[in-house]
Amino acid sequence: MKARTFLFCVTVILSMTLPHLYAQDIFSFNGYYKSFFVVFKQPDYRVSGTTQTSPPLGSVADKLRLQFVAVPLEWLSFHLTYQIVPTIQDPSLFGQSLFLSDSGGDTYRLIDFDSRLYPVTGESVDSFAFFHNLDRLNAVLKLPFADIIIGRQAIAWGSAHVFNPTDILAPYAFTELDTEERSGVDALRVRIPLGMLDELDIGYVAGKDLAWEKSAAFARVRVNIWDTDLTIMSAAFRQNLLLGVDMARSLGGAGVWLEGAYVMPDLLKEGTGSGREDDYLGVAVGLDYNFDFNLYVFVEYYFNSAGSNNPEDYITGSTHTAYRDGAVYLLGQHYINLGLTYQLHPLIPVSALFMWNVTDLSLMVNLSLEYNIAENIYLTAGTYIGFGAGPEKIEVAPGVYVPRLNSEFGAYPEMVYTSFRIYF
Repeated sequence: MKARTFLFCVTVILSMTLPHLYAQDIFSFNGYYKSFFVVFKQPDYRVSGTTQTSPPLGSVADKLRLQFVAVPLEWLSFHLTYQIVPTIQDPSLFGQSLFLSDSGGDTYRLIDFDSRLYPVTGESVDSFAFFHNLDRLNAVLKLPFADIIIGRQAIAWGSAHVFNPTDILAPYAFTELDTEERSGVDALRVRIPLGMLDELDIGYVAGKDLAWEKSAAFARVRVNIWDTDLTIMSAAFRQNLLLGVDMARSLGGAGVWLEGAYVMPDLLKEGTGSGREDDYLGVAVGLDYNFDFNLYVFVEYYFNSAGSNNPEDYITGSTHTAYRDGAVYLLGQHYINLGLTYQLHPLIPVSALFMWNVTDLSLMVNLSLEYNIAENIYLTAGTYIGFGAGPEKIEVAPGVYVPRLNSEFGAYPEMVYTSFRIYF
């Protein structure tokens, strides 16, 4: 009820003010329409010596995103973004993830309406659902000493290309098809310039009902020293403490980066004491290079101490704080990632991403091709294919089976997708 009242008030205020703002030439509007068609194929399972195969599952989702900006004063602006997403897909795809672990979880939002407009909460979903999202609603004050952003906004951190250890608020998993806009979080953020390339960035990110166990706070200092962008940060999130560092610079024509985060789970929770989970560390280090023959390449190593070196422990390990609160989604410990983009034509880039789990020797391959049909119109096709030992179902009691993984990427579903995008 609170969320619906809030949305109603916002709608009334906008309907009264937007025509006036537009007439005064201080209001702008843009957005995009995207359509995604995806086919999923679950991996085969070995059960008692036989192979069980699942039929392919399909999904069609359309996303209309409308973005409004009002600048009534030189130092003040307002931003609002609303999106609607009608979706047709197999009923089994609603309300669950096909992947072993993802970067999802409770969003950092003080108050929000139900994301599903149809069917309403309490009703079962067949093959069609209609979702909506108030993704931005903030005011930006550009003051002489600082920029202050109040309200729902995007906050993203890190220089790494595949996985960002310091990015714990609203990250994307590598399988996410639409990564253009980060999901908005409710925050008060202050960015204070300390020099030409230096900045202090502090903020509070509100969880539901301002509960501290669902909220976050952070402080980051970014400086440029010896031609290196260096960021040092600390973040308290859901009663866990993160200490992070991010460095990026050019070296001999290549770009290099190192991003790391050390997390102490439940350190800020009263009465936890020695009952805390083990601390964990995530580190990503890599380099990229643009060759003269239209080829861009990057390679990145990622270490995840929260993961396991034994595939049989992947499922139990994915319930730990790193996965529940810390936005970690890869289940192993050591990864080597290789990305390439080749410009076949000025309007046709071809990309590939190879992710190798060094421990269990499984591999995930993402191939994609994009065509710029016309100005602001794009068509993309691609696939995700996993290679590795397939999963099993083990009988632990008569008629009772539990899953057991033999590799990470061998247990991921295969995906084939197309996307059509129009920007306006």
